[in-house]
Formats: sequence, C-alpha cells, structure tokens
Amino acid sequence: MQIQFNTDKTIEGHERMQNHFSAEIEEKLKRFDDKITRLEIHIGDENSDKFGLDDKRCVIEAKLAGLNPIVVTHNADSVEKAFSGASDKIKKVLTTTYDKMKSH
Repeated sequence: MQIQFNTDKTIEGHERMQNHFSAEIEEKLKRFDDKITRLEIHIGDENSDKFGLDDKRCVIEAKLAGLNPIVVTHNADSVEKAFSGASDKIKKVLTTTYDKMKSH
C-alpha cells in the first residue's frame, strides 16, 4: 500500500506527522493491505490562522484494486482528532464494502 501525505501551508511538523500517521494507518488498515493500491491523506486548516471549532480537516482517499475510490472526511478541533476520525471512518467503510462483497 502506497501512502501519499499532503498538508496545507498552515500545518506544521509535516515529516514527523507523516511518519506517525502513516504508521498508524498502516496498522489500522493492514487487513486491506492487498486490496488498497494507494492512500491519499490530505490534512488542512479550513480557516488558516483564525480560531474556529472543528476547523482541522482530514480527507482520506483509498484507491482500491478493481473498485472505485472511497473518500472520507472528518473535521475536528485538532489535526490528530481529525486524522483519527477519518481513519476510523475509512476502516469502517472498507470493512462494510468488503464484507458485502463476501456475502454475494
């Protein structure tokens, strides 16, 4: 599984964050390792330097072998919470998708 990590200019700690989040999502999605060709993770702050509730956004797009890509988004008050929420959502969607395929 190839992981592409993108942040906007307002997010600091890109390399450290990329290593941490990549390891975390690889562990969380290891069950789907042979089914996912690429993951694109986009993290940003929707209102830049201004304060706002739930203004950090994480978008995860999973490119799947033989299927259409799946995209999830999660907003939170911190980058870590936004990533955690989005990674939980993508795991749930992938589990549902592949469980449905098994039952047919």
